[in-house]
Amino acid sequence: MRPILLQEPDPDHFAGHERSLTQIKFNREGDLLFTCSKDSIINVWYAHNGERLGTYDGHNGTVWTIDVDSSSRFLVSGSADNTMRLWSVETGKCLFFWEFPTAVKRVAFNEEDDQVVCITEQRMGHQGAVRVFEINRDGDGTNQSKEPISMFNPVGSKAVVCAFAHTNDLIITGHESGKVSLFDAKSGEEVQLNEHAHRDTVTDLQLAPDRSYFITSSKDKTARIHETRTLTVLKTFVTETPLNSAAIAPGKPYILLGGGQDAMSVTTTSLRQGKFETRFWHKVLEEEVGRVKGHFGPVNTIAVSPKGDCYASGGEDGFVRVHHFDETYFRAKPYGDLEIED
Repeated sequence: MRPILLQEPDPDHFAGHERSLTQIKFNREGDLLFTCSKDSIINVWYAHNGERLGTYDGHNGTVWTIDVDSSSRFLVSGSADNTMRLWSVETGKCLFFWEFPTAVKRVAFNEEDDQVVCITEQRMGHQGAVRVFEINRDGDGTNQSKEPISMFNPVGSKAVVCAFAHTNDLIITGHESGKVSLFDAKSGEEVQLNEHAHRDTVTDLQLAPDRSYFITSSKDKTARIHETRTLTVLKTFVTETPLNSAAIAPGKPYILLGGGQDAMSVTTTSLRQGKFETRFWHKVLEEEVGRVKGHFGPVNTIAVSPKGDCYASGGEDGFVRVHHFDETYFRAKPYGDLEIED
């Protein structure tokens, strides 16, 4: 697999310094790739050739999180500048923004694209909060309500990642303690929890296309697949490095994991060699099946195209690497001679 290197063009920096990637998202068609980083700019690229299509400029602080709706019309983003912004994907224009007392750490659309859930950070006397906003899709998108339709403060360990569950009235959250919970979106009541889903911070949460299960990664060096309704852990993947991201490959029984020790705990020799890897694991058999090297620092975020034809990884090194799967990936028989019916 020959990677396409996407690099932020910037005259003031060498190869992507101080611009570590925070989140990557493909649109539903898999032809566009959205990236955000600590440089306050959101980029959109063509997935097939890595050409940069444009930027979404307006945040003034690290952009921690992005999501794009299923029709590639609206993009939503959350930043350390304490705002959440709604953008027109096509024009790059900021249509609306919401202001909060603290940073926005995670944003996600629901399946119908008419609601967004976000997490704001617990800081400086402010409790961490989960808010759900109605997104008005009529007109040009500028006519939005400042007020959330619901808001709650998860008790106990602070929530760091979130998403809509299999229904819009439930929000899945991952916490600093390693807990995974389901909250009632309206009442804020914790209706289901797995206190010991992980033994350390949950770093990522990505849902299967039908939302029936989801994967989490953690600093505890494991990734886990959970059933959405019950939060039952279905599969566990144990690695030897803190994990920052986990993604589910559509159409194949694989999951992709990324992470690595941060720069403070890495010797300079290994930094030069692009040793940080994306790990492929067999989703069902819980075995590692391969690794792809390339990043010069920890892998912070991984996304697989909904088409299943490529994946992208974003690193602490400021690079986005897009890998198109080659023929052998599609020819591989993940269950030996067993043929799996769709």
